[in-house]
Amino acid sequence: IETVSSGSLGLDIALGVGGLPRGRIIEIYGPESSGKTTLALHCVAEAQKKGGICAFVDAEHALDPVYARKLGVNVDELLISQPDHGEQALEIADTLVRSGAIDVLIIDSVAALVPRAELEGEMGESLPGLQARLMSQA
Repeated sequence: IETVSSGSLGLDIALGVGGLPRGRIIEIYGPESSGKTTLALHCVAEAQKKGGICAFVDAEHALDPVYARKLGVNVDELLISQPDHGEQALEIADTLVRSGAIDVLIIDSVAALVPRAELEGEMGESLPGLQARLMSQA
């Protein structure tokens, strides 16, 4: 199995295959400020060290390029997108994956993928299940 290092030797060993398997969807989850984005950026830095092309879909609009650089990310070579809504984020991700040119694609974060209808809806309007439907398209 081809892998991308997580940037942590201990984690790579614990995963049993030497890193994160390429061509798979890997979800990193945990409480706020638990290091999810940091881990994702370490993966980007590791992939870039080996000549990989990486993309970061910043649904939170919170990527700190200075911090990313400190972690070893070549921000100038990183494809960064800050989508307006969840559908746009998934369209961008789909286009990048289908291109076959991307080695690592980060979507930060799934919780920030707000459906367009929710953004355009009226305050207090009930729109049950929109995010679930959006994620089922992913």
